Amino acid sequence: MSMAGIISNAVVSPSRTSLPSFQLHCQFFPNQVNTLLRSSVFRISPSSIRISASSIINLEAVAPQEDLKTAFLDQKESGFLHFVKYHGLGNDFILVDNRDSLEPKVTPEQAVKLCDRNFGVGADGVIFAMPGTNGTDYTMRIFNSDGSEPEMCGNGVRCFARFIVELENLRGKQSFTVYTGAGVIVPEIQDDGKVKVDMGEPVLKALDVPTTLPVTKDHAVVKAGLEVDGVTWNVTCVSMGNPHCVTFSNKELQKLVVDDINLPKIGPKFEHHKVFPARINTEFVQVFSRGHLKMRVWERGAGATLACGTGACAVVVAAVLEGHADRICNVDLPGGPLEIEWREHDNHVYMTGPAEVVFYGCVPL
Repeated sequence: MSMAGIISNAVVSPSRTSLPSFQLHCQFFPNQVNTLLRSSVFRISPSSIRISASSIINLEAVAPQEDLKTAFLDQKESGFLHFVKYHGLGNDFILVDNRDSLEPKVTPEQAVKLCDRNFGVGADGVIFAMPGTNGTDYTMRIFNSDGSEPEMCGNGVRCFARFIVELENLRGKQSFTVYTGAGVIVPEIQDDGKVKVDMGEPVLKALDVPTTLPVTKDHAVVKAGLEVDGVTWNVTCVSMGNPHCVTFSNKELQKLVVDDINLPKIGPKFEHHKVFPARINTEFVQVFSRGHLKMRVWERGAGATLACGTGACAVVVAAVLEGHADRICNVDLPGGPLEIEWREHDNHVYMTGPAEVVFYGCVPL
């Protein structure tokens, strides 16, 4: 069953970064209602949200209809941005149908406002589904919540794949090629609805990550010492098209308990460390067994997030290089688990996990 309605949000802007007052048109499903109301997407209070009988389209449960979603996605009225919000293990994104142009429909500055969890829609980034480039089926671009543009995003590409399936009204098992700043990525929709993504080969050469840390093995940085905030951390650097610094220990703690890490304090110091000229995503990892890892992540441009797909891939590569794990691992993230495989025969990393719709909406630009 589905539910649809208009939520009229009267926002008094306390800063220049706030969005203006807007009407957010939403369609969502009963199993998402409680999650939606509990989340930081909407701050439900009498002073900020008005829901009136005259503004409700239909709050009675109705049978799910594919044409209802299609009709919503086909709306193109001028001055409004139509979007679908997705999440991959809690790493959430605003997906925009941009198939008619290689120019994003919103600017980085507008993306910052849209991603604001108090005065905007709320998300870790805005993703644009664009026409294919260099013979690919589609192009994916993303603006982080701080307005920066990463090369790609693992959880984001799974959400992107599910969005394309919805836009194109595809059925069954599907795969297609996606051009990203990290190269060509190939996601595949599985029979169970999960998305398996060929993430390509990991990049280990220090200069290509990039990092200026001294190499320790075959031009790579593997279990090297990095001093951050007076503590020497053992780090391995991997690029999955975007740069990652992975640590399993420091000189004081030979085995991390990742829930004890003060991520907001230490994360920015890794991100902006001078040895990472393009900044860095940082993963703190706890090893339970050779096939079971747990990580927390501080993402470049987004901060602490509930999941990072490229980060989980980098973690397994680093764990294999340091001898902690086998090539197939379940990686627990705060938002849930991902299955990661670093295949020996083709050197590619494969990521499998969910991507789910949160709601459909539109905002004035």
